[in-house]
Amino acid sequence: MWQTKPPSLKLDDGSRVGVVGGGPAGSFFSFFLLEMAETLGLHLHVTIYEPRDFTQPGVGGCNMCGGIVSESLVQHLATEGITLGPGVVQRSIQSYCLHMDVGDVRIETPLREKRIASVHRGGGPRGVREIKAGGLDEHLLQLAIKHGAELQRERVEAVEWDDGRPRIRADSGAQATYDLLVGAVGVNSLALKLFEALLPSYKAPVTAKTYICEYCFGREMISRELGSSMHVFLLDIPRLEFAALIPKGDYVTLCLLGHDIDKELVQRFIQSREVKQTLPPNWQPPPDFCHCSPKIAVQSAVQPFADRVVFVGDCGTTRLYKDGIGAAYRTAKAAARTALFHGISAADFRDHYWPVCQSIRADNRIGSLVFAVTRLIQHLKFARRGLWRTVSKEQLNSSKRRMSTVLWDTFTGSAPYRNVLMRTLHPAFIGRFAYEMLQGARQAHEPSD
Repeated sequence: MWQTKPPSLKLDDGSRVGVVGGGPAGSFFSFFLLEMAETLGLHLHVTIYEPRDFTQPGVGGCNMCGGIVSESLVQHLATEGITLGPGVVQRSIQSYCLHMDVGDVRIETPLREKRIASVHRGGGPRGVREIKAGGLDEHLLQLAIKHGAELQRERVEAVEWDDGRPRIRADSGAQATYDLLVGAVGVNSLALKLFEALLPSYKAPVTAKTYICEYCFGREMISRELGSSMHVFLLDIPRLEFAALIPKGDYVTLCLLGHDIDKELVQRFIQSREVKQTLPPNWQPPPDFCHCSPKIAVQSAVQPFADRVVFVGDCGTTRLYKDGIGAAYRTAKAAARTALFHGISAADFRDHYWPVCQSIRADNRIGSLVFAVTRLIQHLKFARRGLWRTVSKEQLNSSKRRMSTVLWDTFTGSAPYRNVLMRTLHPAFIGRFAYEMLQGARQAHEPSD
């Protein structure tokens, strides 16, 4: 049952806010809260708890993410005065290369001014040759600190109530009570258990396991072999749903999404003809490289707010499979605006923050349908042929690149899934794809040499 709104639950001058997690969601929230408070003439004490040092390579600064920032988010951040400079952006992605057993095709950016940024989330993979300012997470964290946030490099050991207010106990033994507690810990942190114990109504998101690894090729080889393209693979390999190679500075990030991803599945992907043709000749994975199997949220948390508590980013609500950093931006800004302009009760978050989460959740349901169709195409050769034929012709001479833009926005997460689905229902889209699938089916039944 939703709680009624106590009249005293609001942030005043001198209020204390504790943010658990210094990744994008926590930094975005702190940045926006302090920026909005300044315009109102309020002085707030914001403390961010983050034990990791994002300037360090490997596990010490890792945030377990593929590291793609969509062009729509790049544009939104620019309007907020947040720029991603060369110390953050490892490579500007100008196109996607789609690889299938029936052929390859390059999908250029729909609009020339659009771009995608590939970034490191921390200082880079284990063994990185050059550390550039700690990547995206350190960049956003420093923006929050410049706006007045205090950073505590401590791990949170307990979260409990102190006379109706949330209290944090750090691993050093230090304790502090706050007027508002913000959970921004993602879905790979043990801190989620602390919040579930504090709030029985909160249930952490349902997750799936991914596989991410980093291969060092060097800038020259990456530019020669992969260029400034993200390479996406739609292969009919059991248990594999999605695979991508993302070029960065000296490294290429491999991301795999599927069911029960194990060493055998990874090896089968690496040894596939399509991957071998994309990577340098005779290349084999080194015996030692940076890799992990992080969880991603595939369903939102249950009731990600309460009196004096709100969850932002992955541990609250995020987009399905794509643009998690963009969802962190949206939820963090909405939560900060709600806390400052409306209040910090459960009723306030229900009325003003929850609609943003519901919008993302509704779009994710449509996204599930979009990805179900993608999986169907992935397993039907005539459909793959039809897809390849459609995109290839569009890239050559079509001014109406309907399929190309649908794939672009599906792979990048740059547009809501609802928009993607609506474009696929256009009669011209359906007619062209159906025609090319029929041609693909005929080709599939022709005798091979």
